[in-house]
Amino acid sequence: MKIALDAMGGDLAPRSPVLGTLQFLQDQTSGMEVILVGDKTILIEELGGSTPKGIRIHHTTQVVTMHEQGSKAIKTKPDSSIVQGINLVKDGLADAFVSAGHTGAIIATSLLSLGCIEGLRRPALAAYIPTATGGKIICDVGANPDARPEHMLQFAIMAAIYFDHVEGKSNPKIGLVNIGSEPSKGSELYQETHKLLKKELPNDFIGNVEGRHLLDSPADILICDGFVGNTILKFGESWVSLFIGQLNKQIMNKRSYQMVARMLQPVFTNLKKLYDYEEFGGVPLLGVNEVVIVSHGNSSPKAVKNSLLAAKKCITENLLGDIQHGIIEHMVVVN
Repeated sequence: MKIALDAMGGDLAPRSPVLGTLQFLQDQTSGMEVILVGDKTILIEELGGSTPKGIRIHHTTQVVTMHEQGSKAIKTKPDSSIVQGINLVKDGLADAFVSAGHTGAIIATSLLSLGCIEGLRRPALAAYIPTATGGKIICDVGANPDARPEHMLQFAIMAAIYFDHVEGKSNPKIGLVNIGSEPSKGSELYQETHKLLKKELPNDFIGNVEGRHLLDSPADILICDGFVGNTILKFGESWVSLFIGQLNKQIMNKRSYQMVARMLQPVFTNLKKLYDYEEFGGVPLLGVNEVVIVSHGNSSPKAVKNSLLAAKKCITENLLGDIQHGIIEHMVVVN
């Protein structure tokens, strides 16, 4: 198995991609190869002067920065690590692509080079959210700031298949993120999406889910457009960071609190691990013809390692094939 990794993408590149790759390969058997896509001189230096077993470098001379327009970068920077990495997958030289770089450029290049699964209108990003009673999938979390009802129906189909891969639960319950529980609530997009989901997925769709019930609703899948989903995801990240920061601040105020905190350290560690995005690595771009994993822009080596593990899991469990089958089953609906 070969996974192409954008070694120049993300706030902490190239160090995090290199260290994350080394951590990933420590636990892998022979036959696994990571292709670091980026400037060879820089990467060799990060690797200590040589390339270890299981690592190959694909040299590129350009990087898509976060300030550029993703769709234009494909044309203006054809030798970028994103474009070249995805082309490795397109040409059959890699089985998956992982990047913490410019999300817009990753999506645009994936669409142009790899294309969508036949019958699919739009790809989508699906993120796993841990809760007290298990995990949920929220989709879309950034690929489609503007969407139509038929797109969101397909998001639901793909997210349900992905949920089965993550949680091992078939026929998950699907909810539509909205500002109220009544079908008439929300914008025209959400009202029409509600009607379509109710009509086409009557056994799985449970209705609208308000923001205050995102984590405790019966829904396993939370469907929304990419603008709403990305906002929810980023708010969740900020809340976890704020809570941990305030907890540490309160503990440091009193010696007695510090004594109790030392006793509860394993509990705090487990809680942080449960809600730490680094534990889940990246999120899959569902709907394109190959495995593409989009990682957090601030990915640490640990997050990179787990993104590579996510890519491996998608390949070994044939997530792409299952999504293709699911879209074909609903072809009458989406055409």
